[in-house]
Amino acid sequence: MTFPRTKLFLLFCIILLISQQANHAHALSLLEAYEAALRHDPTYRSALHESEAGQQAEAIGLASLLPNLTVTHTQSKSAGTITGATQTGQSVADNTSFDSQISSLTLRQPLINLEAVASYRIGKAQADSSRAKFTGRSQHLVVRLVEAYVETLLAQEHVRLSETQLTSLEELKRVNERMLLKGEGTTTDVLETQSKHAIAQAHVIEAKDELETALLKLESIIGQKIDQLDRLSDMFSSRSIQLQDYDNWYALALERNAELVTQRHTVVSGKEEIRKSYAGHAPRVDLVASLSKNNRGSFITRNQDAELGTIGIEVNFPLYAGGRVNALTAQAKANHARAEADLDAIADKVLIELRKQYNLLQSGVKRIESLELAVKSAELLVDATQKSIRGGIRINLNLLDAQQQVHTARRDLAEARYNYLLAYLRLQFAAGTLVLDDLRSVASYFTRQQQLK
Repeated sequence: MTFPRTKLFLLFCIILLISQQANHAHALSLLEAYEAALRHDPTYRSALHESEAGQQAEAIGLASLLPNLTVTHTQSKSAGTITGATQTGQSVADNTSFDSQISSLTLRQPLINLEAVASYRIGKAQADSSRAKFTGRSQHLVVRLVEAYVETLLAQEHVRLSETQLTSLEELKRVNERMLLKGEGTTTDVLETQSKHAIAQAHVIEAKDELETALLKLESIIGQKIDQLDRLSDMFSSRSIQLQDYDNWYALALERNAELVTQRHTVVSGKEEIRKSYAGHAPRVDLVASLSKNNRGSFITRNQDAELGTIGIEVNFPLYAGGRVNALTAQAKANHARAEADLDAIADKVLIELRKQYNLLQSGVKRIESLELAVKSAELLVDATQKSIRGGIRINLNLLDAQQQVHTARRDLAEARYNYLLAYLRLQFAAGTLVLDDLRSVASYFTRQQQLK
């Protein structure tokens, strides 16, 4: 069976397209990872459902201020004996049975109910608290995702650097062994290289284990397997982020930090809880109206039907409840004082974290620049040491130390760059200003790279 050339060409294009799609099926940018996390992350989904439940608190509190309308219906069969006397004084017994039906429609509208008013305010504060808490959880998802993403990339960088060091040591090991066979090297050089080579092998194994753990952590957030992530661009610039004065961040954090806003609503709720408890001493006034239909509702009215309508005011004066109202009020006051103390503690924690991330972001610029210079210097040192060894000035151990210095400098530079971006997000999170545009700004530092595994 033969195919025309056009069909063969078309088949080739389809196979090539499928192959390219397969190669990029698991490529995942930072923004794509965030979209996946929104759909899958269990912690975020839990926060979403918690927020949905919390939003109902306001409606629940409002219900106690709105009219309450109920319908009741009773249907029964009655049987008995009615005993009476005639005009002559003779006793007469009458056996009777009948069906009865009683239906009523009752409306109750609170007019004065301080407890219901406080319940509504508590519900509103709880709904506001729930919204603020969900905002914080949403912002924290961004931080958790980028932390996991960066941790994976950093683990990958450790693997790459460890393997590079191992490769260079393998080559140096072969060179030293050949020189020893020719009588130009020493046993000491060979042993030193073998020792470093064995340690480098252990570091590669350790780095791969760290990468596997980091991948599992990231995959648990986004809910899918990962073969490829974006890497930091070679055009990385630590001076592209402009910082406001710390006083501005300080004011923003006190006003907008999600945890602080949540706790403020909790304090408001606690204050209303005091009013609700104390309202147990206050009278309650309700408007009550009813319509009822009575069909042979009792033995007395067994031969009669009645339709009645009533409207009036019901007043309830509480007198004594065994000290329950006083105890509830004292308990509410203590809980309110605790909530205020918790607010102060949270404010202190937030401001400490704010200052920490602000300082890290400021010092990160100089740290990155210093480490970039350190990497360049370490690379030049390796070249110079190799030339010195050939000239008989340096020995093998000096080269091993220089190579280790390069490895350490590159690792520290990668960590510094990642920590700089994380500090930026954490600062925004502490200030309560973290939005999707901030994630996009961080994502712009990354570019496509080769497969992880």
